[in-house]
Amino acid sequence: MRAKLEAMLDGGQDTALLRFSLGELCVKDGDAPAAIPHLQQAVAQDPQYSAAWKFLGRALADAGRDEEAGQAFDQGIAVAEARGDHQAAKEMRVFARRLARGNA
Repeated sequence: MRAKLEAMLDGGQDTALLRFSLGELCVKDGDAPAAIPHLQQAVAQDPQYSAAWKFLGRALADAGRDEEAGQAFDQGIAVAEARGDHQAAKEMRVFARRLARGNA
């Protein structure tokens, strides 16, 4: 699936959803460094994409970039709350607390 999405991206289809999907797959595959640029591009294309903020924070934390992860979670929480996406905000708060305790 990842190869198919990368082929779509290489073919010029660059959307927030495609970038999010690639980033999510990379995170789930344990490849946080590959996920980060996709997720950064997803939130650049759609700053209101709360799920992309959540996975960006997770990828940054998994890559040991804790300060950036905390910033992504903070931004994601603000976006999720503004959109009424309470579940995403709740999940990001949990990740942010774990990160602050050193348990990301």
